Amino acid sequence: MKKLTQLFIGSCVLLSLSGCTASDLITDYISNSQSATDTSQEAAQESSQTPKQRVYMDEIKGTLQDFTGTTLTVTSQEQTYIFDLSDATLECEDGMITGDEISVIYEGQLSNDDTSTVKALKVVDDFHKKNQLEVRKAYGEVQSLTPNTITIKNKKGKTATYPITGTEQYYQNGIRTGVWVYIYFKGKFASSEDGQGSSLNASHLKVLSISDIDPLTLPEPTPTPDPTQESADGSEKEQQLHAAIQNISTNTLTVLPSGANASEGSLNVDLSQIPVYFKGGTAPGSYVTINYKGQYQGNSLNGITVTSVTGDDPASLSSRNLSYTVSGTIVGHTANTVSLQTGDGAVITCFTEGARDTSTSNMEPGASIRITFDPTKSKESNIYTSIKIQDA
Repeated sequence: MKKLTQLFIGSCVLLSLSGCTASDLITDYISNSQSATDTSQEAAQESSQTPKQRVYMDEIKGTLQDFTGTTLTVTSQEQTYIFDLSDATLECEDGMITGDEISVIYEGQLSNDDTSTVKALKVVDDFHKKNQLEVRKAYGEVQSLTPNTITIKNKKGKTATYPITGTEQYYQNGIRTGVWVYIYFKGKFASSEDGQGSSLNASHLKVLSISDIDPLTLPEPTPTPDPTQESADGSEKEQQLHAAIQNISTNTLTVLPSGANASEGSLNVDLSQIPVYFKGGTAPGSYVTINYKGQYQGNSLNGITVTSVTGDDPASLSSRNLSYTVSGTIVGHTANTVSLQTGDGAVITCFTEGARDTSTSNMEPGASIRITFDPTKSKESNIYTSIKIQDA
């Protein structure tokens, strides 16, 4: 009891020295607490009253006119719009084909044709298409053939260079300048070129097949020859050579035999007078079977007669064994694609999602890369599915 009394007296002394009473301290505590509560409530009230920034999303439907790899030109109700697709995804079933009806989904508010005020998010097929892309046919005289392009001149004297990466090709009577071929494709020639001058702009079409016969009909396959057996009439048996495509230039196919290295030299096969079939196109890295008669010496075609050339069927290969490649300089990219300018003049767009990327390009324009792609996944689309991306 004595200790409690001393403690009480000490507390009173402290209060009196500070000029405060116990009542004053309690009043101050209550006041401070109330002030803190009021401040917290006011802040919460102000926060709830602050208007949130609204995000506007809309879409515009129109017809695809051009695609550079990063920018898209589309016309809608006689108005032309140019969108930056750097951060957008491309999700069109047929790819980016001139004349296709598409929708651009964007964020922001579009003012007339000024697309700088919006951000494109996605390009998709127009859900309410008035006109589906039809398969069309062209017939013309071959001017040149490369891994990614074929140039033909039609009966009216107009030339067009078609993109043919991964396209099925069959030349029953060989391929050479002057041969007339049928080309099946989807899309329309760019309106700025169509009907004007001596050339047509076919750069954003999707070519489905090329052949010197119509329709493309393959003969029944012949059994694989057995080189150990003699033919009934004593003639030489056909033999086969497996080789990787390095290049094609009209009628000349350059290949590297399996098991050989570049230092041992490549072979040039004349395709001008023999049946030729490429199920998955003529992409460098893909393989062909060369049928021949005679004695192959291992480093030259001298002394043998090539009877036909057949490319591997990509549908029979696993993704691990696919070796179809396209190389070039990056000209643009979107959120899920990259576009390359190839050495033979084509602009090829490839999906990048899911691909193994070991390149150092960072998808920067001007960088050189090589893409391994799957032709079977781009039969109807002009955007190719990448398997692997490397520095070129």
